[in-house]
Amino acid sequence: MGIISRKVGIGGAGLALVLGMGACAQPAAVSAESPERATARVNGLLGIRPSGACEVTVKLIPSCGAWWGIAPEIFTGRRPGRALERAEGRMGRPADIMHVYHRGPELFPTPEERKIARDPAGRRLLLINWKPSSDRTWAEIAGGALDQRIDRLADYVLKSFPERFFLTVHHEPENDVREAPGSGMTAEDYSAMFRHVVLRLRQRGVRNAVTVMTYMGAPNWAAEPWFERLYPGDDVVDWVAMDPYADDRVQTFDGLVNKTREEFAGWPGFYRWMQSRFPGKPIMIAEWGVFERRGRPGFKESFFASVREEMRRYPQIKALVYFDSPRAPRGDTRFDTTPGGLRTFSDLARDPYLRATPVPEQ
Repeated sequence: MGIISRKVGIGGAGLALVLGMGACAQPAAVSAESPERATARVNGLLGIRPSGACEVTVKLIPSCGAWWGIAPEIFTGRRPGRALERAEGRMGRPADIMHVYHRGPELFPTPEERKIARDPAGRRLLLINWKPSSDRTWAEIAGGALDQRIDRLADYVLKSFPERFFLTVHHEPENDVREAPGSGMTAEDYSAMFRHVVLRLRQRGVRNAVTVMTYMGAPNWAAEPWFERLYPGDDVVDWVAMDPYADDRVQTFDGLVNKTREEFAGWPGFYRWMQSRFPGKPIMIAEWGVFERRGRPGFKESFFASVREEMRRYPQIKALVYFDSPRAPRGDTRFDTTPGGLRTFSDLARDPYLRATPVPEQ
């Protein structure tokens, strides 16, 4: 396609500049470069130096392969510990990452979550998804309206959980943006809110939160003129993430992480965009799911097989966290609704690429 001429994503000219050096014409993820060479190149950009063992950086980046995680049995009413136990039993291995959700004044990690992280049978990393408020605007939060809440949380973390954990603040902000003047919910307001929350936590002493900026991973939102202005800044973002789901137009893992649409012809796909926009940041698939397809009972089986076949082509993806739910907003994403789906998902979960680096003690 060459240089992008349509104004999308990061503001037209900016996107053309970032992606104009062949990123759209030849997707780096499927180039002739071998997976081994691509991994070595990406690890160099991420600051991972070659050594004889698989290690974890201070920002929780695995030097080998990628983390395997899950948000288990969401919308079932089961307690996190029991849901995780059941999910791990079904997929045949422990998770590296447990994805949990919190809102408003809730304090985290909870005692149950701390127990999950510290399980002597196998430690896990927590991915904590926090929406600070449902009734305050981003501008109000950035202006200090919830500082007391943030400080209380910081004090709780300092006293109860010294281990490193992933923290994403108000994930998937795109569909909450309101560009009307004074709305308090513009893209700039989101960026300011994210910065304020992270910097205030750090000022109160919370240095073990590895921060994640989580996008929806949908081309229609990336085409908005304000899209690039959501990003809070490299100094407060350690990982970048997307939450793509396999809708009716997605057939394989390649299509999931690099969704394109004819109606947004200039958009190169999220992985390609992230490669170009954030070459020094690890990428997390913080939520992904495969919906049931009427008339195609074998679709989940074929899709999970494609993930296993194609994931090594995307070495900047350092974590995959599945969203397992019988009642996700657009369908059933349980991985074991068919025998074939369960088998291929379990094969994927046990792939050596996703078991290469041990979860650290701290």
